[in-house]
Amino acid sequence: SPPHFAPRATKVIFIYLSGGPSHIDLLDPKPQMAKLDGQPVPESLLEGLTDPVIKSTAAVMASPRKFHRYGRSGLDFSDLLPHTGSVADELCVIRSMHTDQANHDPAQLLLSCGTPLFGHPSMGSWVTYGLGSECDDMPGYVVLMSDSGKGVDAGSALWSSGFMPSTHRGVTFRSSGDPILFLNNPPGVTPATQRARLDVLRDLNEQRRQVTGDDEITARIASYELAFRMQSAAPDLLDFSDETEATHTAYGLGQETTRAFGANCLLARRMIERGVRFVQLFHSTWDDHYHINHHLQVNCDMTDLPTAALIRDLRTRGLLDDTLVVWAGEFGRTPMSEVRRGKVSGKEGRDHHPFAFSVWLAGGGVKGGYVHGETDDFGYHVTQDPVHVHDLQATILHLLGIDHESLTFRHAGRDFRLTDVYGQVVENIIA
Repeated sequence: SPPHFAPRATKVIFIYLSGGPSHIDLLDPKPQMAKLDGQPVPESLLEGLTDPVIKSTAAVMASPRKFHRYGRSGLDFSDLLPHTGSVADELCVIRSMHTDQANHDPAQLLLSCGTPLFGHPSMGSWVTYGLGSECDDMPGYVVLMSDSGKGVDAGSALWSSGFMPSTHRGVTFRSSGDPILFLNNPPGVTPATQRARLDVLRDLNEQRRQVTGDDEITARIASYELAFRMQSAAPDLLDFSDETEATHTAYGLGQETTRAFGANCLLARRMIERGVRFVQLFHSTWDDHYHINHHLQVNCDMTDLPTAALIRDLRTRGLLDDTLVVWAGEFGRTPMSEVRRGKVSGKEGRDHHPFAFSVWLAGGGVKGGYVHGETDDFGYHVTQDPVHVHDLQATILHLLGIDHESLTFRHAGRDFRLTDVYGQVVENIIA
């Protein structure tokens, strides 16, 4: 269906860093913490807090990272994100995010589905439900994983269609081999034979739908037909031979460290070019309860170069103006050392922190080279322009031309929406 009003973006690439990247080590510099490193956290910070995950006995752990200013805008990025810094003028950094959940599964569900409960549609499902797809031979919503088997805490619920028809579910692609298992026909099955089988299945399913009135049968028919069309379109997606050597190098496809995530970033661009509406890239895990300095280095080494390449490539090809790129995890990390493992030199970590964290957006109608919101000297509380997860969701939908209060789906006797009964569009980040 058409958008509610003129959109700034028509497609989304959502880079989902599950586990909770540390905002104070990556995007929100706190030099004042160096003076208090190792000392107890000021009691004033913890006043009134009851969350059991946040431990008041922990000591301040200043970030060892060096921050540098990048671009004409002078945005600060950690020394772990030099490539991201190189595209600083394209990025809108929100330093005042907060969420209601301090554990992975419910926090990831809240970010993806607008609720900490299982069984609800994901953001990509809401977008394709509201706007449909621009591509006949590919799904409107595609999910790419690059976590080397580590998995995502909340699993496939993060790209589920929930109580919506299954045609709105995210379709998981692999970055090598068959993009989808069993997509190719077995030996001896010709396209003509398969077409005949699908015609029979369609007729039988249609007869059953007329008897039961079950809309899910219609979704099943559509899925079979889409899979048939994908058999010729999907393999071409993974054939990077038509990409230049410079593109391969930019995305890090020749390096073992960056190959997996880089391939998914390039795939995301190729999918956007072909009309896929919503591409979600998952990279796990940023849950650094210990050895945070080492683990952050590893994850940033994997993702920093390809992420910057994606932004630059989209800009060069004229795709960034109407493609919204989002970089986000479900929450941040505490400014204190992780107490349940103790402060062992070199092995320190940080706990979950829902009260303040950072994300960034690019393209799709947001301001480039812009910082929105502030946190206190410890990155503990938001002190200016708070942005709740529901506000972020409302803003993403707004940029797509969707009124988040009007996009509803009737289920179990009530109208549901991605933002539940909350959410305000963050007008200040819109260009």
